[in-house]
Amino acid sequence: MGKTLDNVYKHQSLVYKYFLYVVTVALIVFFFPKEGKFKYEFQKGKPWQYENLYAPIDFSIKKTQEEIEQEQTSIRTNKTDYYTFDASVVVNVRKVVGEALNSILQTSAYSPQQRSELFNLAQTVVDVVYTDGVFQELPQSKAIAIVKNNEAQPLSPSYFLDLEKAKLKVTETLSQANILGATALGSVIQNSLAPNLFFNETLTESALNDQLSKISYTRGEVAQGKLIISKGNIVEAEDFKILNSLRDEYESELWMGSNYYFILLGYLILVALVLIMLFLFLKRYRDEIFHNNNKVTFIFFNILLMVLATTLMVKHYESYIYVVPLCILPLVLKNFFDARLGLFVHVLTVLILGFVVPNSFEYIFLQIIAGIVTILTASELYKRANLFISVGQITLIYIIGYFAFHAIHEGNLDNIEWELFGVFVINGLLTLFAQPLIYMFEKVFGLVSDVSLLELSDTNSKLLKELSDKAPGTFHHSLQVANLAEAAANEIGANAMLVRVGALYHDIGKMENPTYFTENQITNVNPHDDLPPKESAKIIIDHVINGIEIARKNKIPDRIIDFIRTHHGTTTVYYFFKKQQELDPEVDAENFKYPGPIPFSRETAILMMSDAVEAASKSLKNPTFIVIDEFVEKIVKGQMQANQFLNANITLKEIEMVKKVLKLKLTNIYHLRVEYPE
Repeated sequence: MGKTLDNVYKHQSLVYKYFLYVVTVALIVFFFPKEGKFKYEFQKGKPWQYENLYAPIDFSIKKTQEEIEQEQTSIRTNKTDYYTFDASVVVNVRKVVGEALNSILQTSAYSPQQRSELFNLAQTVVDVVYTDGVFQELPQSKAIAIVKNNEAQPLSPSYFLDLEKAKLKVTETLSQANILGATALGSVIQNSLAPNLFFNETLTESALNDQLSKISYTRGEVAQGKLIISKGNIVEAEDFKILNSLRDEYESELWMGSNYYFILLGYLILVALVLIMLFLFLKRYRDEIFHNNNKVTFIFFNILLMVLATTLMVKHYESYIYVVPLCILPLVLKNFFDARLGLFVHVLTVLILGFVVPNSFEYIFLQIIAGIVTILTASELYKRANLFISVGQITLIYIIGYFAFHAIHEGNLDNIEWELFGVFVINGLLTLFAQPLIYMFEKVFGLVSDVSLLELSDTNSKLLKELSDKAPGTFHHSLQVANLAEAAANEIGANAMLVRVGALYHDIGKMENPTYFTENQITNVNPHDDLPPKESAKIIIDHVINGIEIARKNKIPDRIIDFIRTHHGTTTVYYFFKKQQELDPEVDAENFKYPGPIPFSRETAILMMSDAVEAASKSLKNPTFIVIDEFVEKIVKGQMQANQFLNANITLKEIEMVKKVLKLKLTNIYHLRVEYPE
C-alpha cells in the first residue's frame, strides 16, 4: 500500500513537471515579438564574415531616424503660414472713411468738384493700402499665403504691411497727389484703418501635416540579385544602412503566411531545448530541488518574470532594454539555493532572450559577465552594505562593457550615447529591489532566505525565549550545538547560517516534558525511574514529533523543521532499549527507534554529528585529547554504520573534516586551566 501511494505521488509530481514545462515554453514563445530572425549578425566597422551577400528580394533602403527627423525639422522651419483675407473689412473701412470725410467737407468751403476729387482720392488710397492686405502684426514666417475666394496666393515678404506700415503707405500715397485737403484726408484714412488678414491655424496645421505625411522613409531601391557586400569587406556606414534595411524587410516578410508556423515551431524547439537543459541539471546535480515541485515552480516563475519584462521592453522601448534588472535572477536564486544553480539559470535565461533582443551578441556578453559578477560578489545579503557594493560593481561592469563595445564599433569616442549610462544606473537601482522581492517570494513560496535566518537566529525571539525559560539546560545545549555545527559547516563550505538556526531549534520539542531530559534535571530525582523503559523511550522519541508541531504552530519555515525531523535520523534510544531488553529479551527494536527520516543534506548531517557529540560529551569524566579523539570517532562511526548519512550529499572527506573541527572545539571547551594559588 505504501509503495502504491509513493508511485501515485511520483506520477503526479512528474505530470505536474511536464505541465509546468509545456506551459512555460508556450508562454515564453507567446511573449516573443512576432517577427522572424535575420540569419546574419553584423556590426558597423567590423568585417563581413559570411559569403558574398546578394539581395534575396527587392527592397527599399530605409532612411535612418536622424535623416527623417532632419527632414521633418526642415519642413517645420520652412512651412507656409496661411492667412484668411476678410473682404468685409475693406468695405467697412471705405464706409467709415466716406462718412468721416462727408462730415468734414460739409463744414468747409470746398467746391463740388474738389469734394468729388477728395472722395475719389480717398477710395484710391484705401484700395492701394489693401491691395495685398494688412496684418495686425508683421508675421515671423517668410512663407505666407493669402486665402482669397477659396484660393491660396503666395505673398512676397516685401508686401507685408501691418497697421503702422499701412499708415505710412497712406502718407506716402497722398504726398504724391496735388489736391487741396489731402493732409486732412490722410488723418481720416489712418484713423479708419483695420487689419483684414487673420492667421488661419487650422489650415496651416493641415498643410504642415500633409507635407510631413509625404516624407519618404526610403531613399532608393535595391534590386533582387544585386551584390550588397563581399566577404571580408568592412561594414561601413552605407553598408550598415543597407543591411539594416534588408534585415527589417526580411523579418517583416518572413513572419507571414505559412512561414509563421515554421518560425513558431523553431522558437518552440529552441526554448524547449533550453528548458530541458535546466531539468537535466536539476535532476543530475540538484535532485532535492528537482523533486520539490514548489522549488521548481519558483525557478520557472523567475525565468518567466525576466523574459516577460525583457520582451515587453523590446516591443515598446527597445533602446532602454538594459533597464530590465536581469541580475536580480542570479541574486535571488543564489540567496535561496546556491551560486552554481543561480548562474546556470541566469545563463539559460540570457540564451532565451538572445533570440529576440537587438545586438544579441553584445547583449548576451554583457548580461553573462554581469551575472558572473553578481554570483562572485553577492554574499551574505542580510548585511545591507553587501547588496549596495554588489550592485555598484554590476553597474560598473555594464558601463565598462558598453564603452568597450562602442570603441570596437566606432573606432573612436564620438557619438557615445550618454543616456545609456543613465539606463545602467537605473538598472542598478532596480536591482536593489531584490531585497523586498526576496521577502515576497518567501511568503508566496514558503522559502527561507539568509535575512530570515538572521531573524530566526535571534535568541530573544519568542520561541527561543520560551525554550530558555522552560528548558534552560536544553537551551544551553542548543547553543553549544549551534557553535559546533556552525564551525563545522564553515570548514566544508556548507550553509553555516542555516545549520546554526537549525541547531538552535532542533530540540524545541523538549519544552513539552523538560524534566524528562537530563540537561534540565536540577535535582537528582529522575522521573524515568518510575516509568517502564518502553514508556520512557516514547517520551524521548516524542520530542521530535512535539518539536515539529511546535515549529509549525509558530510558523517556523520547513527548511528549519527539516533539522528537527532528521537530527536523530532513525537511530535507536539505546539506553532504554537495553533496559527493556533486560526485562524482555524478545523486545522489538523498532519500538525504540526515532521515526526519521535520516539526514538528506550536508547541513542536517552536520547537525546530527554535532548534537550527538555535544550531548554525549557531558558524560566524559577526565577528557584529554586522546579521549576526545576516540570519543568523536566512536560516535560518528556508529552513525555511519547505522547508514544515517546515505541520503546526505556529504563525502567521506567532508565527514573527516567535520570530525576534526568537533575534536578541536571539544578540546577547547574541556581545556583545563592552570590552577592559580589562592
